[in-house]
Amino acid sequence: MTIPIVQVNAFTSEAFHGNPAAVCFLPDDRDPAWMQHVAAEMNLAETAFVRRHQDAFELRWFTPAVEIDLCGHATLAAAHALWESGQLAGSELARFQTRSGLLTAVQRGDWIELDFPVTPDDPADAPPNLIESLNVAPRYVGRSRFDYLIELETEDAVRMVQPDFRRLSTVGSRGVIVTARSSEPAFDFVSRFFAPGAGIDEDPVTGSAHCCLAPFWSRRLGRTEFLARQISPRGGILKVRLDGERVALGGQAVTIWRGELLA
Repeated sequence: MTIPIVQVNAFTSEAFHGNPAAVCFLPDDRDPAWMQHVAAEMNLAETAFVRRHQDAFELRWFTPAVEIDLCGHATLAAAHALWESGQLAGSELARFQTRSGLLTAVQRGDWIELDFPVTPDDPADAPPNLIESLNVAPRYVGRSRFDYLIELETEDAVRMVQPDFRRLSTVGSRGVIVTARSSEPAFDFVSRFFAPGAGIDEDPVTGSAHCCLAPFWSRRLGRTEFLARQISPRGGILKVRLDGERVALGGQAVTIWRGELLA
């Protein structure tokens, strides 16, 4: 039996930008080891595995190295692929059962809006190798459920970070968010995301990191709505809205290719 699979660039309206994710439509349950092999074969930041389950879809995310608990861009990609393939009508809400609970997605014009849980940070001491591996002078260090968060003085300082990924992989978190106020008036803040311990040196655009960045910048700026930009080499744009214990993440998506798994 062949299994449909597509690649979608998320958090962008342009091909070959944003964050690529593979979306695999499963006809039945599959062994996690098989899913991990597929994710390693795809060699993208994440591969999403989608299987219809009652009135929702079971959704799991794998990097080339590990299964993860929360992923924004691959959820955006999965919702886009479901609507584009006709498995969901354009007016239907996409409902996903995940390791982080129920997540939803809805189409709003040319954008897709995800409903995700807040993962706020608390001030934290930097663990060994964190600051040294980034070679930065942080204004602030925090820790969320998943990641360390480091605020720098300027956007240029964020752009210039060149991590020692081997050392960074030892800090004991899923990843590290580096952020600063945007130097461009059109955007509120910028970020980059590094996760060498999960098999991703730099993630192009990280929706789940904004579940931490939303409450952080809300405290800093006294607002709940933002236009954010992740300034990786591929880059991406997100509409971010903090709503109590939830975060709305808005993005666009483009399908790059469609195929079939034969294994």
